[in-house]
Amino acid sequence: MDRIDTAILQHLAGDARSPVSVIATRVGLSQSACTRRIQALESSGHILGYGAHLGHRRLGFRVTALVDITLGTQVGEDLAQFEAAVAAIDGIVECALVSGAQDYRLKIVCRDLDDYERLHREHLGRLPGVNTISSSFVLRAVPTRGEADALFGAAS
Repeated sequence: MDRIDTAILQHLAGDARSPVSVIATRVGLSQSACTRRIQALESSGHILGYGAHLGHRRLGFRVTALVDITLGTQVGEDLAQFEAAVAAIDGIVECALVSGAQDYRLKIVCRDLDDYERLHREHLGRLPGVNTISSSFVLRAVPTRGEADALFGAAS
């Protein structure tokens, strides 16, 4: 990773739909050299994929819950079974194994509180190995600088 790779990552994190020709011009490379760099960043795992940031509220998902879960054990096969079950539940947009008092933190988007209550009753409460579930609801998302700027600082 050098400054050109960093500049490419910053640009793609800000607008992954930019043509390679635009990125190449901005970072001072030919289009073919820029394409090779992007492919190398993808192959090395620096770029994991491309996607759209969805407007949950505009799509009708007006409730975001942060759910902390504690399991009965932390045996590898129990963690794997829990993670597989979580991956099958619609509405869970993030799942992280965390340090501290809880084992997992989930980010869930739902249409409303009734939808969250249904998801809790039908899915969360039935997850394998769960001891405790603690839910917090997001009142307002605070804008941040974006992933690339947070990692590398603002582009110069």
